[in-house]
Amino acid sequence: MPKNWTLKINQYINTNSNCIIATAHVDSFPSDLPLEPNIREPNPKSSMYKQVFDSLTTQPEKFFQRNNGIVLCVNKVLPKNKTELELEVLQANEGGNDGIINGGHTVLAFKQARANKYDLSLARVKVTIHIGLSEDEAKDIALASNTSAPVDARSKVNARGDYKFIKQFLAKLEMEEETKFRIAYYQHQSGTPKSPQCNVNHLIKLMNCLDRNKYNPNKSKGKHPPVSNNPSLSDGERQRLSKLLPLLSKAMWIEQQLFKTIEAYITNPKKKGVDLASIDARKNTLLPDSRYSFGFSAPADIAMPVVAAYRVFLDENYNWLIPFDDFALDFLEHLWANYYKKYLVSEKLAGNTVGSKICRNPVIWDNLYVSAQNYLNQQLLKMVESSNKREQLTLVN
Repeated sequence: MPKNWTLKINQYINTNSNCIIATAHVDSFPSDLPLEPNIREPNPKSSMYKQVFDSLTTQPEKFFQRNNGIVLCVNKVLPKNKTELELEVLQANEGGNDGIINGGHTVLAFKQARANKYDLSLARVKVTIHIGLSEDEAKDIALASNTSAPVDARSKVNARGDYKFIKQFLAKLEMEEETKFRIAYYQHQSGTPKSPQCNVNHLIKLMNCLDRNKYNPNKSKGKHPPVSNNPSLSDGERQRLSKLLPLLSKAMWIEQQLFKTIEAYITNPKKKGVDLASIDARKNTLLPDSRYSFGFSAPADIAMPVVAAYRVFLDENYNWLIPFDDFALDFLEHLWANYYKKYLVSEKLAGNTVGSKICRNPVIWDNLYVSAQNYLNQQLLKMVESSNKREQLTLVN
């Protein structure tokens, strides 16, 4: 059922049949309106929020002139009398997209000021109320709204709905694997950790690492997947990534196993201190799958060269040439013992500890890729020899 909120006002005008502009009272403004259309959640630590709160609490009578106002989207507006408007809101679970389009920081400032007993009886705020907007129309307004603080590109991509295909895939995976994924799709998203591994762009980079068609060392350019963020998603990019989605759980598994391997190595009681470059045992890391937390921090991209090596085992249709479970763990242990551990130790000895530079060194990407090719050839040779032996035994019988 739709939920109704009452807005106490001084006056209002109908700019057209689908838009009302009102002067609303701050001391009774509903602070629990949904944030569904907004492209980010309000951040009480941001400079913008602090400026709004200071303006509201120091000179509430001048707040109307100093604030840009609040933009809402509602299903219906029912004028109760000259001083009250009743707002009917359809929330997301009801198929709606109503709530605060712009002004989340302002509404949060109202709530906090009232909680701290500030007198807001003289404060007023301009409220623009759009009626019956579609989801796309609400998103367009949210993206176009002027703000005094920058909105990160990821939030804009999310507001356009471009991450929907990833969200749907993860929701299905959560049910199948009985787990929960902690992924931040937009700026200041509540309930998600700040760990960069839990950024939706991190998942996209993991998938890119397994795109053996786009990233091939035999090419003159684009030999290896980039580790820099590129959150803009065109239709072509979404189609490409959709083909890679079935591989995402494998990519996350490889990352999890690498972190387990690092944790086992640095907690060895025979060791004193950490001799791996860019690993800090004083902090913690959370991975996207909520089952995995580790007592050390590492660069978000530390697993990328390792994950990318696995693309050698995929054909052009992204099918595994060898069943994944038959080789995945053994191959990871092979890479760690023979290449990656030695590389991180040597970088630490050389005094190179900047994680981003270590993870972007093309030499280690090349070495791991070549190692993967050699490993695959050995496995295929064993499979051929085993098949020949079975044939010979069949002929003898």
